[in-house]
Amino acid sequence: MTQPPSQQPPQGGFGAPQEPPQGSPQPAAPGQPPQGQPPAQPPQMPATPPTPPPAQPGYGYPQAPGQAPGYGYPQQPGPYNQPGPYGQQPGPYGQQPGPYAQQPGPYGQQPQPGYGYPQQQYPGAPVPGGPGGTGGGNPFKGKPAVIIGAAVAAAIVVAGGVFLATSGGDDDKKPVAQASTDDKAPSGSPSVDEGDGSGDGRPADDDLNAGRKPGEAKVLWLQKNDVDLPRNGADVYGPWVVGDTVVKGMYRAVSGYSVADGKQKWTLKLPADMCAAPSQTTADGKIVIGVKNGTTDKADCSDLQMIDLNTGKAGWKKSIKKNGIWDMMSDISLAISGDTVTVGRTSNSNAYRVSDGKELFGKPAGNCQPFAFAGGPKLIAASSCRTDDIDNPQHQIQEIDPATGKPKWTYRPDRGWEIDRVYSVSPLVVSLTQSEKKKWSILAIKENGTLRSQLVGDKGDKFAPDCGSAFAIFGKSLDGCVGVAADANTFYMATEPDSSGTARTNKVVAFNLNIGKPKWKAAAPAEQIVKPLRMEGGNVLLYVEAGYNKGGGIATLAPTGGAPKMLLRHPESTAQIESSFYNAKIVYADGRSFIASGRVSASNDKEELETKTMMAFGK
Repeated sequence: MTQPPSQQPPQGGFGAPQEPPQGSPQPAAPGQPPQGQPPAQPPQMPATPPTPPPAQPGYGYPQAPGQAPGYGYPQQPGPYNQPGPYGQQPGPYGQQPGPYAQQPGPYGQQPQPGYGYPQQQYPGAPVPGGPGGTGGGNPFKGKPAVIIGAAVAAAIVVAGGVFLATSGGDDDKKPVAQASTDDKAPSGSPSVDEGDGSGDGRPADDDLNAGRKPGEAKVLWLQKNDVDLPRNGADVYGPWVVGDTVVKGMYRAVSGYSVADGKQKWTLKLPADMCAAPSQTTADGKIVIGVKNGTTDKADCSDLQMIDLNTGKAGWKKSIKKNGIWDMMSDISLAISGDTVTVGRTSNSNAYRVSDGKELFGKPAGNCQPFAFAGGPKLIAASSCRTDDIDNPQHQIQEIDPATGKPKWTYRPDRGWEIDRVYSVSPLVVSLTQSEKKKWSILAIKENGTLRSQLVGDKGDKFAPDCGSAFAIFGKSLDGCVGVAADANTFYMATEPDSSGTARTNKVVAFNLNIGKPKWKAAAPAEQIVKPLRMEGGNVLLYVEAGYNKGGGIATLAPTGGAPKMLLRHPESTAQIESSFYNAKIVYADGRSFIASGRVSASNDKEELETKTMMAFGK
């Protein structure tokens, strides 16, 4: 397919680089001793797009992403050690330099290449060396842990100014320790420990609803961890709500629980560590997850397992075959659209039919290769294109047919800008970064693949999309962010909390997608923080975080702004428990809210079994 030339976004930028938020929780680095249950902390949020710069050419001069190597893919010398096209030379669109050329940003202390990884173009680009990109043998087998340590240790420092960041990847990977076996049928398991409130200064026989006030929701149930985990703990995948079952995956099992009382309905044991999952299921409750192909530290995240989350029964299983010496250098990212699951990774991609496992399409021909996908009502692919200058990457974004993989349209940002996240698939809202110049931009793209607008925030606003864990060295999901939502003509995004201590609060800013400018701002309830989850019945669905002696809850915000309206007010008496979940994941379905820890870890076995993993509220 003929690739279109770069398409110039509107003038102006999303704001100046911003300070990374303080205190964002960081998962334990693989290979490091656990640090115990991470304390309750502010949500991880990139920061903000403030004042639009003077009218500028080209891409809108995004803000610096807030997390380390952006994509979580093998690094390359390009963006980190050589000036990009915007600061040190005239811009291609207005023949003038970009406005942020001399501003420091959060990438200033990022790890440099040269740790033993292929020199690739940020995420997903082919190896350098001109067309064909041949290389020698693979010296990177085993994915040296030194890279992970270096990336996690990298400081993100900004001197002055505001900082707008995007979260890093979603999954830090853990060592494994169990031999692979054939798929096992779902097996029975003891009913879930409903929790006794211990560990939060509460009596063991405490009734979690004893202090409930009129108008507050009930605590339906509280679970604690009952799995013996590796030293560094494990990431939690999900939760997903399918009918009357809420499902989450962790370590070597996927389990379903009753939404009403939290009792375990089924559990599916896995032969090795779960290592990837899409953000959503199919309409009929099926999902495809990634499982490591072994239990050594050299195992790849290359086995796919379909599961019917209604019953916990395992369906088809496939192993991804390596395609070239650089394949599987990154862990996979999964996305579901209709009956299609896509598998994105460095310089390769595949897609399978969820219902029967048939491969639908694979690596496309041509110079540009998808490295990640966003699913939902449409399937969006982000690709990296081989260029003759590895220091100046070329990315593109496409809507593709889920059944064939054929692109319906292609949008190419200017050289040097890299696709970071998809905040909304329909309407399409995309986050991009320019790592060398420490910039961030958010674009709205029309149904036909042409530019709709570039978002430009007000001076002083710092924005906080929450895209998961801070670091992911070997893989990246394109979708799954919260703190953002969109309807046909408006994009809603949470700001970073504007103060510290018990008075921390924030607001939601609504952007007009046709012109890219703010329409209105709505404040969170006093001394609390709100986070958009999605649209619900024409309104913005929000999670209101638990605050100091204030329960959290679920609220809606009208598309015209105003004050949030509480749908489900969580009890004040359990606010301390609610705020203790590490990197919490929130789901609201059928009048119930579920809070799950994003990662479970502890400093010893006793603490591990006292770690609270999921909590449910309802009327």
